[in-house]
Amino acid sequence: MVINTNVSAQSSARMLAESSSMLSKSLARLSSGSKLVSPEDDAAGMAVSMRFDAQINRTTAAKANVANGISFSQTQDGFLQKVGKALDRMSELSILAQDVTKTDTDRTLYNSEFSTLSAYVTNAATKDFNGVSLFSSTALNVTIDSDGNSFSMSGVNLGASAYTTATGSSVTSKTNAATALTNVKAAITQLASDRATVGANVSRLNYTTDQLSVLRDNLSAANSRIKDVDVAEESTQYARYNILVQSGTAMLAQANSLPQSALRLIS
Repeated sequence: MVINTNVSAQSSARMLAESSSMLSKSLARLSSGSKLVSPEDDAAGMAVSMRFDAQINRTTAAKANVANGISFSQTQDGFLQKVGKALDRMSELSILAQDVTKTDTDRTLYNSEFSTLSAYVTNAATKDFNGVSLFSSTALNVTIDSDGNSFSMSGVNLGASAYTTATGSSVTSKTNAATALTNVKAAITQLASDRATVGANVSRLNYTTDQLSVLRDNLSAANSRIKDVDVAEESTQYARYNILVQSGTAMLAQANSLPQSALRLIS
């Protein structure tokens, strides 16, 4: 029996400190919802999780870019729908102007509407989307993944010769009206092709959006397995460490009282 060195108390204090440390970590995990409170918890796991976080954020950004590309294409198609209606009416006017019962004076009246619609088509070609021209022959590269790869979205040019030839026509005479009809029909054919191009762009980007959503979900699930705490399991560990701290505290108190027994030998 010794007084100066209480080995039991030292051992109890060490184990209590370990239990208290584990209890603190368990409490931190439960309060943060993360298993990786500090790098020492899982150094390799934290490195992988950081890369996953970055890739998930880049994937989200790519999805936003694709969504903007879809909005751009849908805006294009909105204008093209109205241009199509204008060209339909222009072709109708071209037929009406070829009526043998109409005079050139009547045709001048038809031409007034024809030229107004032509100006509308010409004006539509100058529209833009957030400062980017809607109708240009230049393709636009849309970012489609977290690595910066892109999809070349084919351009639509309302300034193409098929359109300018049609809008430059007139129906002031029967001969001019016949020529105008040919030109407008060619413009309608070109418009049908352009709308098909826009539709293909939107379809491709919609598939890309779906794929990015699935990828982000899978990456998030993989990342969750690395860093997210299992609350049920950690709660069990927390209860265990809590009991160990309480029992360790009680045993340390008992160990500290053991040297007092030596007083009975010298009293």
